Amino acid sequence: MMDAHITDAANGTGLGFVHRFVPATQAGLPPLLLLHGTGGDETDLIPLGRTLAPGAALLSARGPVLENGMPRFFRRLAEGVFDEDDLRRRASDLADFIAAARVAYGLAAPVAVGFSNGANIAAALLLLRPDALAGAALLRPMLPLARTPSVDLAGRPVLMLSGAADPIVPATNVQSLAERLRSANARVTHETLPAGHGLTQADVTRAGAWIEGLSAR
Repeated sequence: MMDAHITDAANGTGLGFVHRFVPATQAGLPPLLLLHGTGGDETDLIPLGRTLAPGAALLSARGPVLENGMPRFFRRLAEGVFDEDDLRRRASDLADFIAAARVAYGLAAPVAVGFSNGANIAAALLLLRPDALAGAALLRPMLPLARTPSVDLAGRPVLMLSGAADPIVPATNVQSLAERLRSANARVTHETLPAGHGLTQADVTRAGAWIEGLSAR
């Protein structure tokens, strides 16, 4: 299978994000939007996407913000303290990129698979631009915004996987995110795994089964 490596608008795509697109090889699977953690890039989660949903279309974006040379999807002021104005702007930019990529590649609304910083921007998309995503698997997410407008996620499926020994994400914070999403009528599955902030095989197993369940609907 050939991967298409697509660069940003300055190089002529007009889509606005450095990204990588892998076409689907199997019909009936939701496309996945892959969103890396701090220091990753558009190639990082491609192997995970292939494992979670073999044959699905994969759209993987690179965060446009640099923190000490490491790509992120939005600025932060300190560990766990987000620049919420920047986050709102970057979430809007990412939603616009998704819309343009759907037209360019002929995609249905994607299911986001985000890790850490990528999970946080995906959660912000659900709360600020809910039509951008068909659902989301949020791996080690935090509540991204103190306040958000009222939205109706209309039963949109959301998987949240937390780590019991995660030194970065407080349990109360992630519970607040789960409650915020449920109050917006999302269909939330939240599980805390015996793990830290890094991903484990349990994450892969749980997320893969969850995505397979979406395909069976």
